[in-house]
Amino acid sequence: MKVFSNPTQNEIKFAAKALKDGNLVAFPTETVYGLGADAENEKAVSRIYSVKGRPADHPLIVHISSVNQMSKWAIGIPDYATKLAREFWPGPMTLILERGGLAKDFITGGQKSIGLRVPNQPLAYSLLIEFELLGGKGLAAPSANKFGAVSPTNCEAVVEELGISLDYDDLILNAGQCEIGLESTIIDCTSNHPSILRSGAITESMIRNATGISVCFDCNKHKVKVSGQYVSHYSPRAKVIVGKFALPGQGFIALNSVPTPVGVIRLAAPETIEEFAKIFYKSLRAADQLGLKHVAVCQPEGDGLANVIRERLSKAAFGRELL
Repeated sequence: MKVFSNPTQNEIKFAAKALKDGNLVAFPTETVYGLGADAENEKAVSRIYSVKGRPADHPLIVHISSVNQMSKWAIGIPDYATKLAREFWPGPMTLILERGGLAKDFITGGQKSIGLRVPNQPLAYSLLIEFELLGGKGLAAPSANKFGAVSPTNCEAVVEELGISLDYDDLILNAGQCEIGLESTIIDCTSNHPSILRSGAITESMIRNATGISVCFDCNKHKVKVSGQYVSHYSPRAKVIVGKFALPGQGFIALNSVPTPVGVIRLAAPETIEEFAKIFYKSLRAADQLGLKHVAVCQPEGDGLANVIRERLSKAAFGRELL
């Protein structure tokens, strides 16, 4: 495994060639780091499942470079999905569409749908373009962590999670901290109305304003399997406590306006909701690095990203303590 920090264009070309040769490349997006493979290469994609410990029937999102690539992977694309793509791509949004001929069972988990996304991150975009110049059509890229664990938002987290599982010819492209820090909104576009299957930075009101169509939450959650759908997910080894209080010796994550209780280890004190989202996963990982048994999180109030943080927090804390 090699790590390229702030890679040059030649190193990005080298990474694209590695992908075309069937190797894995972890790379940053604006949301989290992804573990990429040629989406047409069944053997390479199978390594993603093996490295992550991901269930074989759990579908992967295919990353493409532009709206113009949608029709290569999907068919029967509704007008409102095209409107969403033109409005929010590149950006933190995944569209679930009826799968086309390129989308094989080893990508879709045997489903009749395919998830597509255009990331809004310069390095990721350059990698996709170089990969396409070599004849590639898309990169399968779930988050670069073990299945169910906290998603990585920097290179160090990728190395910590997967370094021991990657082969000599695999690569990690390091571009520092991800800008948003929470996974993309997943929108099911296989029905007459868009349905939000996973919350993210693209919100219900944004979708409604872009399409003029009412939005449904989880309408098809039992029909369409997508990433992050389990009730327990994004979990550190430390037990997550949802509440405003923490006991001495426990970790604590809250907005800067919330004081730190005596004897508590402050893991993060973000000034804004955007900063909270950006450092949330990194802070959960810090609890494990410090060997803490508990981390208390004072969840932010409000809509938009605050709602996304609360959703991720509920999964990280599922089956744990609630105060």
